[in-house]
Formats: sequence, structure tokens, C-alpha cells
Amino acid sequence: MAIQQADKLLKKHKDLHCAKVLKAIGLQRTGKQDEAFTLAQEVATLEPTDDNSLQALTILYREMHRPELVTKLYEAAVKKVPLSEEYHSHLFMAYARVGEYKKMQQAISAQDEKLAQTMFLPLAERMVEKMVKEEKIEAEAEVQLYFMILERLGKCVEALEVIRGPLGEKLTSELQSRENKCMMLYKRLQRWPECNALAHKLLLKNPDDWQFYPAYFDSLFHLVDQSWSPPEEGEHCSEGSVHHTVAEVVRFVEERIKGEDSKESRSLRGPYLARLELMHRLRERGCPEESLLGEPLELMVQFFNKFGDKPCCITDLKIYLHLLSPEQHVQFINRLSEAVPLGNQEEEGFAFPEDTKALQRHLCVCQLSRALGLHHSLDVDGKLHLITELKAHYHHGLKFGKNALKTELQFSDMYCLMAAHVYIDLWTETGDEDMMWQCLGLLQEGLFHSPSNAQFKLLLLLLYCRLGAFEPVVDLYSSLDAKHVQHDTIGFLLTRYAESLGQFAAASQSCNFSLRFFHSNQKDTSEYIIQAYKYGAFEKIPEFIALRNRLNQSLHFAQVRTERMLLDLFLEADIVLSLEESVKAMSLSAEEDDIPWDSMRDNRDLTVFTCWDPKDRQLTDEHRRQSLEEESMWLRIRSLTLRLLASLAALGHMPSQQNSEISNENGVGDKTSILSSLLSQLNQTLQTAAQMAEKRIQYPFLGPPSTRLVLALSSGSCQCQAAALQLSVHLHELETAGHDESSELQTQICNGFKSIVVQLQEILNKCKGDLLEMKEGKLKTQPSLLENLVFFVETMCIVLWMASYCAKILRPLKTSLQKKKKKKKDANTALPVVMCGFQELTGNLQDLLTQAMEHIKGQETAMTALKLATLTLEGYTQEEASFTKAATDKVQSSYLRSLQEVGDLLKKRTETIKNLKI
Repeated sequence: MAIQQADKLLKKHKDLHCAKVLKAIGLQRTGKQDEAFTLAQEVATLEPTDDNSLQALTILYREMHRPELVTKLYEAAVKKVPLSEEYHSHLFMAYARVGEYKKMQQAISAQDEKLAQTMFLPLAERMVEKMVKEEKIEAEAEVQLYFMILERLGKCVEALEVIRGPLGEKLTSELQSRENKCMMLYKRLQRWPECNALAHKLLLKNPDDWQFYPAYFDSLFHLVDQSWSPPEEGEHCSEGSVHHTVAEVVRFVEERIKGEDSKESRSLRGPYLARLELMHRLRERGCPEESLLGEPLELMVQFFNKFGDKPCCITDLKIYLHLLSPEQHVQFINRLSEAVPLGNQEEEGFAFPEDTKALQRHLCVCQLSRALGLHHSLDVDGKLHLITELKAHYHHGLKFGKNALKTELQFSDMYCLMAAHVYIDLWTETGDEDMMWQCLGLLQEGLFHSPSNAQFKLLLLLLYCRLGAFEPVVDLYSSLDAKHVQHDTIGFLLTRYAESLGQFAAASQSCNFSLRFFHSNQKDTSEYIIQAYKYGAFEKIPEFIALRNRLNQSLHFAQVRTERMLLDLFLEADIVLSLEESVKAMSLSAEEDDIPWDSMRDNRDLTVFTCWDPKDRQLTDEHRRQSLEEESMWLRIRSLTLRLLASLAALGHMPSQQNSEISNENGVGDKTSILSSLLSQLNQTLQTAAQMAEKRIQYPFLGPPSTRLVLALSSGSCQCQAAALQLSVHLHELETAGHDESSELQTQICNGFKSIVVQLQEILNKCKGDLLEMKEGKLKTQPSLLENLVFFVETMCIVLWMASYCAKILRPLKTSLQKKKKKKKDANTALPVVMCGFQELTGNLQDLLTQAMEHIKGQETAMTALKLATLTLEGYTQEEASFTKAATDKVQSSYLRSLQEVGDLLKKRTETIKNLKI
């Protein structure tokens, strides 16, 4: 309708710009993008200045995702109407959208640091100083901007004067905005006396404001190290008196605690924690004054007595447990247990808390004993007894949350989670899979009573993935309702396993979850920046820019992009479209590497799981470094494989040329040089990767998952894929040489074909075995067989693409031979070696596919026949047994779905083989 109306108008008024643009918007929205663009450019080249046309073009360009064209529009408009403030404003916002900070005179993120310091910032400073002199600064945002300019120029003294002067009084929108800025500047200027005096002044006002304690202690030790002493007369410094000896600081902290002890109302935690923090710092420096504060064990018992019924008590005390000596651990837990009010013993032999405060205290003691390693030092029976006790407390505590809403957590949830952790300890130590099934059952029960407990979901998600069952994970992840940046920080839990476990449909979906977020972030951050300018929240602008960069350089973003494209090729290339068309549809280029290797950021949240393990069992910085190295290495292999497939498609796309000179002119020679260069990079990467895989790095159970790297190398799939891609280079040489002078090359190619068949057979052999079997009433799983099967499928796809390219080359060769035959009337002309070799290859590939499909059929039959009901679940209540049974059913159903999806894909690939006839 809109297009028709616009056409009517244009018949009467040929030059009505706005009508043309409105028609273009109509065309764009009906999918006719090229026509829309042509029409819009007709108007844009006339450089319109009427508001309607400009606004309409802006809308159109935004919908086309071409914000850079908006800047050109308004640049032209501003030139023609230089006095229009509105057009200047629009131009400014257009620059903000495309990140043209240079043109916005904004130096915060100027690439050239020197230029920022010498030109942009001083210019901005002079502009604002002029406003200050003329007393034109009225808004808080203007003071913020002035402060930012001075701070980035490194003019901290001047910035301090602004903050402490009359202009600073305008900073009212954030609590303690002035104080925080002053503190930051004192630290940067290393003015420790002022830092100390300001901190203790603020702590007198609010002894619970934790952010000022670290500044107070830091400044003390700087003053001690500098042997600072106050002047003999007058103030210590501009902020007042300074505490420059350890004794003074100890006294100050003790006074804050006395103030809390004497209060009628509930005490504040700050001062008590400050005492432990000070003790920790004194011990680190080996200061004898540590003893002035008392005995750590007594102080921590006292803290527990005061705050043990708060959930935060465990996190408060956990960081100071190192102050206890190993001999004191058991004594400490016993002392705490005495302070927990429990009722009479019930028939199970356990005494239970009678209200939620007592429950919280008991729970805190359990968490602390795990954090001290007391759970880990138990033997198998001790651990099983502990699980019984934790489960009893969990079930008992459910009565306190009978009327809780679905969205509320049960008071006793943490007992359930901790029992699950002890099951995992037993599973990893003894290899007894029974522990794992029971753990799954327990967590499923926990989730039944507490449907929105994220920790239960995360741990279930991890365990199902470790078992190779991806089906239940999809719902678990979507019920977590991950928001915005969480797709980057915890998305890896999902995307790491989806494809490798053969659930291709779910894998596409999980990649899309993440990619949708990254792509919309590009658009959204521009809008945030513009809003920040509009409302004068200038301090937020660098934060938004930093967020945008952090997401663009995200390791997870690069991984998901790469895996998504590979997945699409494995699922579709040569099934829906040809490899060349698929690569073109993705606008994938072999030459370009769009991954920011040098500035890559690991944004994964590796502490998302609640964990009470002692320090020696926790994730270390070394683990993080190794994990990032392994992730980058695997990404490099995948990204090179993807680009190699793009260059193979480019080769297959070339017209067949007998004459090598011509082919070089047409850039085919160039295409093979890209292919060869990428191949040598891949081979080098595989060598480095093999050395890394030999180290067999083990991460803590709740740490980052290992990549697919080790299995990819041990299955032989990476090596086989590289060999297939290498063959395509030789095939190209054959194409340019012609078959007459190439007998050696043909023999080499035939040997390559044979070797690839042997390698594929080896990969397939590593998939054989039972994925799920029942032995003496116990279930055993072998998820690595499933991962190997997926590697077989991926490798088979790549070999088939190489074979399709080979068929393309051999077909014209065969035709020309048949013509020669007819001319010579000689029926005995032997087929070239390479043709016989190729026919043998296609026969063998067909045979391998049949074997793989038979294996999958066999697995499906065996698994469907497994009656999981015969699981021996002795010593379990009926309810517990039903939750465990539900978990095993989920695993079985997931394996069946994976086998079905892998089987379907192989079936489609048999069609590809039929098309390889030459």
C-alpha cells in the first residue's frame, strides 16, 4: 500500500524527495533491498536539507544496517545549513553511532595516545575552562566532564581542586561521589597521609563501609615503609590527623568493635571483618603486632557467634581460614558445633535444628568443614555416612519452606548441593558410576522442591554434559534465563558440548542464542552511548565503549561464529546447496582471518559454580591460563579448517584449464597458494597442539571443561582432515598438468586415497563399543564413543568434499579420453591410474558409511532393549529411586536422539557419494 501511495505522489510531483525515500522504505521491508538502495541513493546524491527526507533516509539506512551513510547525509546538510544546531546535533549522534570519536573531538578512545594528550584533551580542557571562568557551569554533568578531562590529562592536582572546590558540591547524584573521587586521586598522587586521614574520617561516620578499610590499611603500610612522621606543628595534612603507626590503627579498629559490642541493636559486620583483614595483612608482612589483635581461632569463633545465622557468614570467614594452623581445624569446627542449637536426636541418629536461624548456623559449620578439607580426608564409608547426614538435614529442612513460592529457594537447598559435591568426590576418586547416578537423582529431587535454584541447574547441566547427554541440557539452560552479557560469560557451558555430542539441531539453536546477543550488542551499545550524551552521563561513555570492545574481542564470540559456520557446512553443504554456494551464502573468505588473536579476551565466568573446596583443590591462575591456551589452540584449528574449506570451494569453482599460464592469470595459482599456505599453518598448529595434548592437563571438576582437542587428535580426525585437504592441492596440480605427463603425480594421489580410507576406518573403529550398557545391575556409559562418532562424521564430510572436487576434475578428462578412443578406434586404451584409484575410493567410502550406519543401528537396538528399570537401587526410598530413574531415562533418551541425528546425517551423505560417478 505504502509503495502504491508513494508512486501516486511521484506521478504528480516527480521531485518529491521524501516520497521517493518512503517508497524505498517500503521496498526494503518487502525484501527488495537492491531497488530500495538505488532509489535512496538517487535522493542522497542530491544532498537534501529538508527535515522529512533526512529523517526518512536515516530510518532506511538504520534498517539496512548502514549507519555510516547517515553521517555522509548530515555532513552534507551541515555544509549547506551551517547554522542549524539541530543538524549539528544529528551529525554528532551519527558519528557516535559509528564510533567516529576523532570527529566528535572526543579523545578518550583516540587510538593515538600522544595525539590525545597533546591535542584533543588540551583543546577540550580550554573549552571547559572558558565556561568555568564565565561561570556558565551549572549542571553536574558538566563538572563530571571537566573532571574526566583533567583526570585523563593526568592533571590530578587540578582535578582535586575542582572536586574539593565549589564545583565539587554539584556532584550529588551518587552517594559519596566526591569522597570516592578524592580517594582515587590521593591514591594516584600517592598522597598517603591524605588517603589515611580521609579513610578514617569516613569510617568514623560509617564503620560498616567496607570500601574504605582497604584504603585505610594500604595507606598505613605505605606510611610505615616511608617512615613518615607528622609535622611538629599544625595539621597532619589537609584532611586532618593521620594514623601512621600499626598501634594506632589496631586501636582504631578495636574502638570500632567496642562501639558495636556496646550497642543494643544488631552489630555491624564491618569492624569485625576489618580486624581479621588487618591480622591477615600483618601476618603477610611478618609484623609482631599481629598478637595485639588476639588469637585468630577465638576471633573467628566470636564472629560466628555473632553472625553465624547469616548466609554471608561462610563467605566472610572462608577467606580468613588460612589464619588457622592445620592442627586447629578440627578444634575450630568442634567449637563452632557447640554454638549450634540442635533439638533431640531422632530415629536416624541425627539431631536437627528447630528453626531457620539454627539451620543457617549448622549449614555454615558444614560449609566451613568442607572448606577446611575435612570432607575430603574421609574414607569411602565416611563420605557415604556424611551424604546420609546431609540428605537427612536437607529433607528435614524442607518443612521450613512448605509455603514458599516457586521462585523462592528452600532454606535447606545447600545441604542438597553439598551432598551432590560429596557424591562427585566419590565418583572421581573411585570411578564408581553409581555415585554419579545417585547424584543426578538427588539434584533432580532438589530441583523438584526448588524449581528456580540456579546452582542445581548448573550442576545438572555439567553432569549431563560429562555423561554425553545433551538433550536434558537445553531445557535446563533456557530455564536459567541467561540475560545479556551472561550469554558471553556462561554460554560456553552449552556451546562446548552441543555439536560434539551429535545433537546438531540443538547445537544450531545454542549457537544462535549466543550470536543473537553479540550482534544486537553492536547496535545496542551505540544507542546507550547516544543516550549517555543526551543525558550528560559522560562518565558512562568510556564504560559503554569498553563493553563493546570487550564483547567484540570475546573468545566465546569467535568460537561460536566459527563453530556455527562449520556446523552449517557439515549439515548442509552438498546436501541442500553445493559447497561453493554454501560458502558464498556465508560470505566466508579464505584470505581473511577475522579473529582478533592479539586482543582476544576470555570473558568466561569460571567461578559460576558454588564451591567450598579447600584452596589446594580450587581453580588456580595457572589452570585459567592453560584453559585459555587450549581454547585458543582449538579455535585456531577450527578456524583454519573453515578457511581451508572456503579455499577448497574456490578451487572447485574454477573453470577447468589445461594451460597453467592462463590459470595463473585468472588467479587459480593464487587460490592454490592460499590453500597451501593455510595447510602449512594447520600442520604447524597440529604439531603444537599434539605437544599440548601430551600434557593431559586436568582441571578441577567444577573448573572449565576441556576442549575437544585431545579427543580430536587421539581419534585421528584432525590428521585425516588435513590429509584430505592436502590431496586437493595435488588434484589441482593434476588439473593444470593434464593426465599425459602426470603418471607419478597420479600414483601419489592414488596412494593418498588409500591412506585416507585406512585413516577413516581407524576413526570408525574408535567409535565401536557400547555407549550405554548394564552390567550386574549397574549402568556404564562411554560418552567418548559418541564424540568419536561425531569426529568420524565431520571427517567424512571433508573427505567427500575433496572427492567431489576430484570428480569435477576427472569428468572432463574422461570425456576427452573417450573422444580420443573413438578417433583411434582402439578399445584397449587403459584408464588413467587416477580414475581407477578414484573409483576404488568411492567404493570404499560407500562401504565405510554402510559400516557406520550399521554400527549406529546396532547401538540403537541394544539401547532400546535396555530395561533401566532393573537398576539395583537398594537402600533407597521409593521417591529417591524415582528421581534417579528419571535421570537415567533422560540420558538414555538423549543418547538415542544423538544416534538418530548422526544416522540421519550419514544417510544424507550416501546421496553425496552417488553423485560422485565420473
